Amino acid sequence: MPSKSPHTFFYFTRKDRRGSLFLLIIVLLLCFIPFFYPLLFNKKVTEDVQLDAALLALKTKQAAASQNRYTPKQGDDYRPYDYPASSTYTARVKGTLFNFDPNLLPAEGWKKLGLRDKTINTILNFRAKGGRFRQPEDIKKIWGLFPDEAERLIPYVQIAANVSNNELYKNNSAEYKPKSNGSIKAMIPIEINSADTAAFIALPGIGSKLSQRIINFRDKLGGFYMVDQVKETFGLSDSVFQKIKPQLLLTGEVKKININTARLDELKVHPYIKYPLANAIVQYRTQHGAFKSVEDLKKLMIVNDELLNKVRPYLSID
Repeated sequence: MPSKSPHTFFYFTRKDRRGSLFLLIIVLLLCFIPFFYPLLFNKKVTEDVQLDAALLALKTKQAAASQNRYTPKQGDDYRPYDYPASSTYTARVKGTLFNFDPNLLPAEGWKKLGLRDKTINTILNFRAKGGRFRQPEDIKKIWGLFPDEAERLIPYVQIAANVSNNELYKNNSAEYKPKSNGSIKAMIPIEINSADTAAFIALPGIGSKLSQRIINFRDKLGGFYMVDQVKETFGLSDSVFQKIKPQLLLTGEVKKININTARLDELKVHPYIKYPLANAIVQYRTQHGAFKSVEDLKKLMIVNDELLNKVRPYLSID
């Protein structure tokens, strides 16, 4: 077999030449990219010196702000602090606003309004010594309450008329007991079938969302027939319920549903009935006629004694 001539190894076909030329162009582009990149993407880069200068200026402003910050001091007025007249002073508004009686509101209620512990203790000590707020503007005299806080709370003050100091200390209306740390807690019973969100918020451990849940649950039930039903509210822990239970009172009757005339949509929305029982009630009526008594629900396979006792107070046959 004849051997190839040496010059044939250095011969490039037309296809090889095109590939080599293309590869050479790519190599050249990669070599020149660092030179053209700043021209294509012209972004201003902050020099280290400029960055250090900016940080130094920021620290200087922060230091000046700290020196000019107002420091409260005790004055001769009934308020514990004097406040700067500068328009740059901005009060921090915290807490949830709701209607309240400053003569009856417990420590937890003041806390929800956004007051500090020292200010709350001042209010409770004032009431424990027989002091009383007679008009909304009287809260301006509270030692430790900022003027902007007082103006914020005044529209929500509702002072009960003709309430004597002795009445404030009765066990069935407001009981003040000093704790080991000197604070005083007000125990104000509320009627759970008529109380609004503000009344529930005043209870220890109950916030605005939880108070609204209690009321929504109460409305869906048609009212509570016993105090222990309150603890069935979603999100209400047993520890919180046991804490507020002594302050819960119950009066009035619950709203009843006629199982012989109520529609399926009306029955199934009740928290104790729901769709399975509601459907069984309607199907039984259709096949056997009207119920002669609420006890006839025991004829339904899904109804046991526990469920019947639970739902009986909300049902009627006429």
